[in-house]
Amino acid sequence: MPTGQQLIQYPVPSYPPPESEDEESWVWTQIKGEARRDAESEPALASYLYSTVLSHPSLARSLSFHLANKLCSSTLLSTLLYDLFLNSLSSSPTLRSAIVADLLAALHRDPACVSFSHCLLNYKGFLAVQAHRIAHLLWAEDRRPLALALHSRVADVFAVDIHPAARIGKGILLDHATGVVIGETAVVGNNVSILHHVTLGGTGKVGGDRHPKIGDGVLIGAGATILGNIMIGEGAKIGAGSVVLIDVPPRTTAVGNPARLIGGKEKPARHEDVPGESMDHTSFINEWSDYII
Repeated sequence: MPTGQQLIQYPVPSYPPPESEDEESWVWTQIKGEARRDAESEPALASYLYSTVLSHPSLARSLSFHLANKLCSSTLLSTLLYDLFLNSLSSSPTLRSAIVADLLAALHRDPACVSFSHCLLNYKGFLAVQAHRIAHLLWAEDRRPLALALHSRVADVFAVDIHPAARIGKGILLDHATGVVIGETAVVGNNVSILHHVTLGGTGKVGGDRHPKIGDGVLIGAGATILGNIMIGEGAKIGAGSVVLIDVPPRTTAVGNPARLIGGKEKPARHEDVPGESMDHTSFINEWSDYII
C-alpha cells in the first residue's frame, strides 16, 4: 500500500440479523462486507474474492459460480455447471432457504468458522451439501444420469459421498466432512450435525428402503457407523466411533461397538439440550461410571 494511503474499512454488519430483515439478503450483505474487508487486508486474495463474491449480485450466483469452478472437469465444463446450478437455485426458494440455514448453522456451531464468507468459500462440507441439494432436485426431476454425474464429482472433489436420492433437511453441518457416506434411502432431518467419517449405510445387497432415518437435532460423532433402516430419534446423540444397528430413542445417547444407551435400555438417561445445535459430545461421560483413564 502506498505511503500515507489509509486502509478502507468496509463495514461488516453485526450478528445476528434483525428479525425484520430478509434473512437471505442479510446474509449476502454480510458475505460481501466480509469479502471486501478480506480483499483489503490480503491483496493476494483480492482477484479471487472479486471473481467469486464481489462481482455477483446475489448469493445464488456467487455459490453457482464457486461450485461450478470447484466441480468442473475437462469434460464437464464450468459454464454448463454454472447454468445448471443457477437455474436450480433461481427456481427454488426452498433451496435458497436451506443454503442460508446451513451458513447460519456453521457459524453458530463451529468455533473454527470465522465468517459466512469463510464457510461459503472454504468449507467443503457446506459445498458438498449444496451440490447434493441440486443433485437431489435433478434426481426428483428424473434427470438421473446428470444427478449421478454430479454426485460422482462431489465424491471426487470433496471426499463426501451422498447419494442423490437421499433426503436432507436444512440447518445441516458436516463438520470436517471427509469420508461422510449417506446412502440412497437415508433421511436426515433439520438442524443435524455430522462429523467426519460417518456412514449412514445399508446392511447388505437387498434393495428397497434400507438406510437410516435421522431425526431433527441429532449429533453424530466422528467415525460413527449407523446401518440399516433404523430410526435415530429427535435430539439423540451418537458417540464417536459407535456402531448403531437398532433404533435410538429421542433425547438419548448411544455409544460403543455395538452401541448401547447411556443409563441402560430400560431407563436410558435423557438430555434436555439439542445436541445437533449445542455440539456437546461428552456430557454423557458423567453418567458412564466405568470410564477410567
